[in-house]
This record gives sequence, structure tokens and C-alpha cells, in this order.
Amino acid sequence: MTSVQVDQKHDGNEAADSAGEGYHRALGARQIQMIAIGGAIGTGLFLGAGKGISKAGPSLILAYAIAGVVIFFIMRALGELLMYRPVSGSFSEYAREFVGPFAGFVTGWTYWLFWVVTGITEVTAAATYMTYWWDIPQWLSALVFTIILYGANLISVKLFGELEFWFSMVKVTAIVGMILICAGILTLGFSDAGDTASLTHLWDLGGFFAGEHGIASTLMTLQMVMFAFLAVELVGVTAGESKDPKTVLPKAINSVPWRIAVFYVGALIMILSVVPWTEFKPGVSPFVAAFEKMGLGVGAAIVNFVVLTAALSSCNSGMYSTGRMLRDLALNGQGPKFFTKLTKNGTPLVGTTFSAALMMVGVWINYQWPGEAFNYVVSFATISGMWAWIMILVCQVRYRIKADRGELPQSPFKAPGGIWASLFSLAFIGMVVVTMGMDEGNRVALYGAPVWGLLLGVAYLVLKARNPQGAAFAKRS
Repeated sequence: MTSVQVDQKHDGNEAADSAGEGYHRALGARQIQMIAIGGAIGTGLFLGAGKGISKAGPSLILAYAIAGVVIFFIMRALGELLMYRPVSGSFSEYAREFVGPFAGFVTGWTYWLFWVVTGITEVTAAATYMTYWWDIPQWLSALVFTIILYGANLISVKLFGELEFWFSMVKVTAIVGMILICAGILTLGFSDAGDTASLTHLWDLGGFFAGEHGIASTLMTLQMVMFAFLAVELVGVTAGESKDPKTVLPKAINSVPWRIAVFYVGALIMILSVVPWTEFKPGVSPFVAAFEKMGLGVGAAIVNFVVLTAALSSCNSGMYSTGRMLRDLALNGQGPKFFTKLTKNGTPLVGTTFSAALMMVGVWINYQWPGEAFNYVVSFATISGMWAWIMILVCQVRYRIKADRGELPQSPFKAPGGIWASLFSLAFIGMVVVTMGMDEGNRVALYGAPVWGLLLGVAYLVLKARNPQGAAFAKRS
């Protein structure tokens, strides 16, 4: 194939994707930037970090830093693919092109499952935060939040972008404010924690690797750390509705390193310097606990409101993603045709409704096991979300090989490190999966993954048997 033929094929695909999706390109630069920034700030940081601190001590900071490097490699791999061909289907679309139709089928449905489960996780966390002020059943709060967010997602993508912009602004402002307050306590010594606050807390309470099993404890927190970063890839789903994806998306992706440095590494350094790590407990937000230890009760209430906002923001993003992923599957003949239906405002009505209905399972989980609900669903979300990362990396490797051979046009936004960075990231994700298998509490997700894979395999064979000559089941050249 000549370079001219390659360019013509690429241009044709892009035009077809744009015409076939039917979405409104209503997401502007500031909205995409804040979605990218806020996507990694959610329950994993605000609530899940409490468990990580109690388990690994200060070394949790190192775990976030190393995992952050891997996340940057994943995002740059995604960016290379997005600049080659920006489509709303994103991960499943690339999987179809570079791996095969079954890989696209599995990726699309698994990413949909990830956001359904994540929606349950986030609404569970939001219900937990409500108990800070009122003694009301968690299941009732989860039910009300799910209904409200479902309604908000059916209005328009522009409103979704505005809501996420302000949700993210609240989260970012809160974390920066908390960092500044902690810095003030360390330098000026005000508040109840002023006399004891010190950077030496990072190493003088049993050492930097102060977990019960030292470095092994740090490795065992990687599953929680990776869960905290899930949703950074959401910018890939917004590609089909971005006004100027080839300008906006690279800027958003390149903001990943400083986001991680400030919001994760910087925030944890400040918190653990002001309040000794031994005073944090699993299931309690370290941000809320830190303000309470400082004697700033009002501050704790404010932070609790912020983390409530963060959880609802992530659930809102989940409803946005699920409807679009189901529609992409339907457009490619790998899902029921009724999922293709859009409202006059360009939102996927049936897919969003179906996903929101399944998120109601979270209400039942909260009713049955209000104390353990969060831990039950986190491991399921992590393993399904990481599958999307695996596909991004595999597709980037296969795309780069073809592009270097001249079979496809080169992306204007190449990933640093090329295929070697992607292979390293794949190995790191493999190590995380191994640590999940060593943790009894997280092992249930590994048991569930083969069952989910078997269900998808059977469903794919049934669909293919009904339409063996369909384009949905043909390998793309």
C-alpha cells in the first residue's frame, strides 16, 4: 500500500466515523482540560487512600509516584492513537482495528462494565459521606443520587461538560487549599497539629516503608493505587464530542505528570507530615481525618462536602461513558440496535437508561452490606478498568509497528519511549494483577474475570452465528 493510499484510507475512516457517530461536538477546551484533571481525582484518592496509608505508611507516596509514571505512558499511548484517528468509541474501536473484532467486542463491553461498577463504587462512597452529617441509610442516599445523575445525563453533552468543569474546579481548589494549609502549619505552626507537624513523620515512625511487611506491604497497595487512577482515560471517550480534538486532547494528556505530582504525591506528603500516618484508619477519608486532627472541625465538614462532590462527579462521568460505549458497540453490530438511539440533544438515551438501571444494583449492595460495599466493588472496578489500559497499550504497539513500516500514517503525537514504554507498562500491570491474586480481599475479582470472559465469548459466538458474514465480525485490513 502506498503512502497516498494510506492517507486516503485514513481520511475516509475519519470522515465515516464523524458522520456515523451523530454526536454534537459541544465540549470545549476548558471543559476537556478539567475533565482530564478531575478524572483522576475521585474516591480512590479521597476515600481509598485511607486504607493504603494504614497498610503501607509513608511509602504509599512512592507507590503513587511510580504508578503515575506508568499512567503517563498509558495516556501518551492513547494520545498517539487519538491523533491517528479520534473517535468516540476509542478503546474498543482501536481494539477492533489492531487486534480483531473479538477484542473490540470484549473491550467495549468490559469498559462498559467498568463504568457501571465504578458508578456503584462512587455512589456507595457518596452515601458513606452523607453519614458524616446525617444518620440516614446508605441505600437511600445511593438511590437518590443515582436518579438525580441519570436525569442530568439526558439533557445535553454541553451541560455534562459544564457540570464536570465545576465539579473538577471544586476538587482542584480543595486539594490546592489543603496543601497550602498544611504548608502553613509546617512553617507557621498554627492549629492543634502545629506543635507536632514535621516532615520527619515520613520516616521516623518505623521508617519510610513502615507497613507491617515493609516493601511487600507497599506492593500490596498497588491495586488500590491503580484504582485511584482509573478514569484518566475518559478523555479518549470525549474525542467524538470535542470541538477541536487534535489541539485539545494532547494538552490534556500532557497535564498528567503535574496532576499526579500535585494532587497525589504533593497532597500525601503534606497530609502525612502534619498528621502521623499511624493515626489514619481504613474506610475514613484521610482528608477529613487530617482536618479533624488539626482541630479544624469546619474544615473537615468542607472537605467532606468536596469528597462528596468528587464521588458524584465520577458517577456522573460513568453514566456519560456507559451510554456512549453501548452505542459504539451497537453501531458496529456488536450490540443491540436500540442502543444507537439518540435524543434530539445528541445523548444516547437507551444506553444511558440501561446502564443507570444496572447501577441500581449498588443500592441493593448498600442495603445488604453497608459496611463492606465499597471494598466489594473496588476490586471488580480495578480489573475491568485495567483491561482498557491493556488494550490501549497493545493497540499502540501494533499501530506503531505498522506506522513505522509505512502501512499507516504517522501520528503527530508520538508516545515517548515508543513500544518499549508500552511493554514496560504492560509488565507493570501484570505485576499488579499478581498482587491482587495474593490478597484474599481482592482475589474475588480474579475469580469473576474468567466468568465475565466466558459470558462474552458465548455472546460473541451467538452473534456471529446469526450473522457470519457481518462486518462486525470481519478482521479490518
